[in-house]
Amino acid sequence: MSDTTAIDLGPQTRLVARLAGEVTDAALAGRTPCPEYTVRELLGHLTGLAVAFRDVARKDLGATTDTAPGTTTPSLPAGWREELPRALAEMAEAWKEPAAWTGMTRAGGVDLPGAVAGAVAADELVVHGWDLARATGQEYAPDPAALRVSHAFLLEAAQDAGRGGGIFGAVVPVPDDAPLLDRTVGLSGRDPRWTPPRP
Repeated sequence: MSDTTAIDLGPQTRLVARLAGEVTDAALAGRTPCPEYTVRELLGHLTGLAVAFRDVARKDLGATTDTAPGTTTPSLPAGWREELPRALAEMAEAWKEPAAWTGMTRAGGVDLPGAVAGAVAADELVVHGWDLARATGQEYAPDPAALRVSHAFLLEAAQDAGRGGGIFGAVVPVPDDAPLLDRTVGLSGRDPRWTPPRP
């Protein structure tokens, strides 16, 4: 993925911000396609990753870029309704800089090329955007450019013979002629047919 073409993450970050803005307080305890996350924890994860990947793009390395994913359960800040869209906007702005996509940076405590980090950022936004939309009953049509990058990133990861579980999970088989979003979701270890469990 080191040859990933830089894309504008703005359309996808704005979409995620809109989805989050429609989440009611009553929905925060609901389940999501991420078995370990409720809606509240998913929103906390999105808030944290937006800040982290803003700093990854800026190559402002420190606590936000050195913490491995999954080390703690995400907490949702009290002011998340203002903080999350602000962090997403700052993330998108940081990735508009050409320098963000070149050289080396660090994400989750792992040193990697800027272009790979940008692909990871796009993937996080696309897949977790789907998670949030599906968990809260909202329509979801991700930014096409971000979706293509996410699919390519996950396809390459799936083809890695040494790939196990971890943050990806086992690939869910999806027909080759399925929509690109469904194929991407399947590569991420999620079932595109997932719906929230009934109370």
